[in-house]
Amino acid sequence: MVIPTVIFILFLYPSLTSAASNYNVADFGAIPDGKTDSSAGFLRAWTAACGSAGRSTISVPTGKFLIRQPVVFTGSQCKSSGVMILIQGSLVAPSDYRVLGESTTWLSFQCVTGVTISGGILDGQGGSLWTCKNSGKGGCPTGATTLGFTNSNNIVIDGMTSINSQLYHIVINGCKNVKIQGVKVSASGDSPNTDGIHVQFSTGVTILNSRAATGDDCVSVGAGTTGLWIENFSCGPGHGISIGSLGKAANEPGVKNVTVKTVKFTGTDNGVRIKSWGRPSNGFVTGVLFQHITMADVKNPIIIDQNYCPDDNGCPQKVSGVKISNVMYQDIHGSSATEVAVKFDCSSEHPCTDLRLQDVKLTYKSDQAALSSCSNADGSSSGFVVPSSCL
Repeated sequence: MVIPTVIFILFLYPSLTSAASNYNVADFGAIPDGKTDSSAGFLRAWTAACGSAGRSTISVPTGKFLIRQPVVFTGSQCKSSGVMILIQGSLVAPSDYRVLGESTTWLSFQCVTGVTISGGILDGQGGSLWTCKNSGKGGCPTGATTLGFTNSNNIVIDGMTSINSQLYHIVINGCKNVKIQGVKVSASGDSPNTDGIHVQFSTGVTILNSRAATGDDCVSVGAGTTGLWIENFSCGPGHGISIGSLGKAANEPGVKNVTVKTVKFTGTDNGVRIKSWGRPSNGFVTGVLFQHITMADVKNPIIIDQNYCPDDNGCPQKVSGVKISNVMYQDIHGSSATEVAVKFDCSSEHPCTDLRLQDVKLTYKSDQAALSSCSNADGSSSGFVVPSSCL
């Protein structure tokens, strides 16, 4: 049974006053026993915070607070100029995956400005849904993303932990000026579609000093992402950091100005990946820097895959229209779990251009020679490059 969404009204328009107000969810009826639905208590706390002048703080004390219903925080017409959500305890989803299973997002923020989430644990309790999906018997709901921000500005997520999400852990969609730092994401390595952080249609997103261990991409980058910066990040297990998959739609905005630096991949399916569907599209990827990367037993350390077509379904002609250009791979070293450590499998209709390898050293396993493979790829190499460049 799916319980209807509760809409939390969080009004965040600026105010000339600077008074700060503090609201503790326990004072509004939320009970930290992990069994009592505290959705109403959180709603009452939010309503009070919205009506206060200046900036407000919502305090979530220690203990487990069951949030049984999917909730949506929307922003309009409030006196508060911004809200900090200070979490010392845990927010726990219902253990029965069917309650949230067909909901898009468990905790959703829409059209808000100046929200900070600091600390705490969000527990999506997705294990039973993963078991259902992995059984292959079908009949499983899609599942819910744990935390989502849509069409929102000036957002900070600091020191938060997301565990066992049913679906994606954190989604940033259509946002500007988002800072994610000190965040930990954790789910089983065989948990399906549990991307750590997904960014799309957003500008100015920064991800710092964080780590993800999950069953899908540690970070996935969708269409319309510009000015993304990822630094000091740890990934594994998982599917790596992926730009894409792109090109599923014929008309979609491109991805540009992405920096990924000082990242360690451990035992992942991929390292730094760009992938697009094998179908017509006007999308593009340009202005990407992968720098200071360490690979440890990674199956595809460096990969561009423009022939993505799961189950050979819905990919007319199997030729990607996504144009990939100006991608730099600099100071990347470590070990590949497969013999081909560098693979550029680009579109025959729109070959990759201006790919650059500089100071790359990748071995097969720990001490064997690795190979590189290029198809429809053009670029250059400089410095010490192993395996030998095929560009």
